[in-house]
Amino acid sequence: MYNDILTIGPITIHSYGVLIVIGIFAALFIGEARAKKRGLDPDEIFNLTICCALMGFVGAKLMFCIVEWREFVKDPLSLLRSNGFVVYGGIILGVLAGYLWSRLRKLVFLDYFDIVLPSVAVTQGFGRLGCFMAGCCYGRETDSVFGVVFHNSDYAPNGVRLIPTQLISAAGMFAIAGLLFWYARKPRKQGTVGFLYLILYSVGRFCVEFLRNDYRGEIGMLSTSQFISIFIFVLGVTGFIWMFVRADRGEHSDESAS
Repeated sequence: MYNDILTIGPITIHSYGVLIVIGIFAALFIGEARAKKRGLDPDEIFNLTICCALMGFVGAKLMFCIVEWREFVKDPLSLLRSNGFVVYGGIILGVLAGYLWSRLRKLVFLDYFDIVLPSVAVTQGFGRLGCFMAGCCYGRETDSVFGVVFHNSDYAPNGVRLIPTQLISAAGMFAIAGLLFWYARKPRKQGTVGFLYLILYSVGRFCVEFLRNDYRGEIGMLSTSQFISIFIFVLGVTGFIWMFVRADRGEHSDESAS
């Protein structure tokens, strides 16, 4: 695929970056529309999205540096300037940033958590399309007719038929987004939409990792992302169940009053 769309002097516009931007704008549009329907402040959705996107970018880079710590020790600046990111770092720091922003603005975090996370899935879907255009996050070799062959990638091996893990991941993220929008079409227990995202994403990511063939770090027999997926899944299930237990006890979030 082709990652370079346009070059103007020293500036090159990459399809990966363009698709990420499209994904962020899509998340903003969808999030603000859903916030209005639920009586939440759409301006805060804009603020949260920008805050979470910026901190998510930082988190994804930091996690990449942690995974590639040996290379980071050798040449920190080279790794920081590279195109390497780990999505889980972005999710973790992005959610944390959203929580802290909500506390600062005296918002009920779980209400916005439920609004923003489905939109994050949309952004990730566009991001994976960007991965496909760049050739990163590539899959294992295959003889299947559904395999793809890269010819101009700086990341994937060129001239070899590979499993299109990027397209599988993109389809999965759009499917998760659709499922979350469907689930949230009726009033649900506070926080359950956001925690359902964590459950679905962790399961999908764990499975897709078996098909990938790029180096992503490893912990025992698992890739770094698979290892993290286990904890995210447990967090998602625990949080999802706790929202029902808390609701049955008549407890409500009081973050807006703190």
